[in-house]
Amino acid sequence: MTVVLTGSTLSLEQLVAVARDGEPVTIDPRAIERMGAARAVVDAALERGEPVYGLTTGVGVLKRVPLAAQELDRFDRMLLRSHRVASGQPAPVDVVRATMLVLANGYASGWPGVRPVLAERVAGALNDGAAPVVRILGSVGQGDLAPMADLAAGLVEGVGLAPGEALSLVSNNAFSTGWAGLAVWDAALLERAMEAAGALSLEGFAANPTMLHPAIGESRPYPGLRAALDHLRTLLRGSYLFEPGSARSLQDPLTFRNLPHLQGACRDALDDTGRVLSVELNASQGNPIVVAGEKKVISVANFEILPLAAALDHLRTVLASALTSANERVVKLLETPWSGLPTGLASGADPSDPGLAYLGIAGQALAAEARLLAQPVSFEMASTAHAEGIEDRTTMAPLAARRLAEMVQLGERIVAGELAVASQAAELRGVAPLGRGTEEVLRAVRTRVPFLRPGDGVPEVEGLTELIRSGQFAADPGR
Repeated sequence: MTVVLTGSTLSLEQLVAVARDGEPVTIDPRAIERMGAARAVVDAALERGEPVYGLTTGVGVLKRVPLAAQELDRFDRMLLRSHRVASGQPAPVDVVRATMLVLANGYASGWPGVRPVLAERVAGALNDGAAPVVRILGSVGQGDLAPMADLAAGLVEGVGLAPGEALSLVSNNAFSTGWAGLAVWDAALLERAMEAAGALSLEGFAANPTMLHPAIGESRPYPGLRAALDHLRTLLRGSYLFEPGSARSLQDPLTFRNLPHLQGACRDALDDTGRVLSVELNASQGNPIVVAGEKKVISVANFEILPLAAALDHLRTVLASALTSANERVVKLLETPWSGLPTGLASGADPSDPGLAYLGIAGQALAAEARLLAQPVSFEMASTAHAEGIEDRTTMAPLAARRLAEMVQLGERIVAGELAVASQAAELRGVAPLGRGTEEVLRAVRTRVPFLRPGDGVPEVEGLTELIRSGQFAADPGR
């Protein structure tokens, strides 16, 4: 599948396909024409000697400094070097490739006013498998200047740039957007796995199924809640839970009873973030932009990416609640007073066997870290004095994206623990049948984690994170 960049149709699925699967990229011929027309406007402004930010003037507080024609090449090279202030670990390869794709698609829109050859160079680098070293620290999210300067150094080393193109390489939010896109994709896979694990936990706990009644979605009509209810009922279709007298309690602990509400909130937050991402993947994120129809180059603030940073903050907050609840279900299943099953779900007669008990403690550590990552960052203000007070805004969008990616990695391990414990509980309870969907979930778990028998050590559950990440638990049951 070749991904054709038009500047307006890039999808999250295409981002993942290029960044992780190496799908080829090409630029739509109409986008080439559009870029050529926009560049003609830029060249005309240069010929007239108009003051254009970053083109015929310095940048930031140095916007007051005019640049003569003979200074432009030196200025562009200096601009790239002076912004290489990033530090820290290199970004993952898929994040770098996602950044490159967002950058190339932004160029294809025509708004930045770069030559088509620059967009083609970025696309060509993607097709060649290139992934320059991009350090992750140093951007406040008002344009990802520092990491984008790292990327530019790896992409255009020794290549001549036309006036204004150096600024276009650094003054955008491609790094934040690319990383956010991958993290949101992974978060959606995690959310489906959370529902699969939660449904199996309901059977392991012998929970009261009235918390899945369709009237809940009618009386509280959130789209996510309705979707979560439908999916959970599908997973549990045919389960013993719905037989009279199967429920052990009139009302179960909230982390069981509220499962559809928690997952519904995650679904709604993912949908909201996805809508913002669909805009940012195809938006102008730089300054200045070319208004080709008016033959003007204008100064803008399109690097203000608060919508995405705030959406990522909200998504992390909601995920933190759901992940904490997932581990609390694990703890309840492992404790006899709650589950009615042996402590630690040990399957033998030895009362000193802790079974899986310590998975609950490990999960609590993971959930605590996940909650710390939920702290919002989009309202941060580093300083109001930088650049003589001109650059007085931050969004910390790269941090918002990175924290989501880190939370998802923690979440995969929390849910892996719930899958292992819920499977043990469901089999140990020995009540049949399980739901058609949860039976499939159990079979998948058992390909990586065996039933814990007397004398066995605690199984390694890390392999379940691979199944979560692969989308094993994202498909509709029975398909």
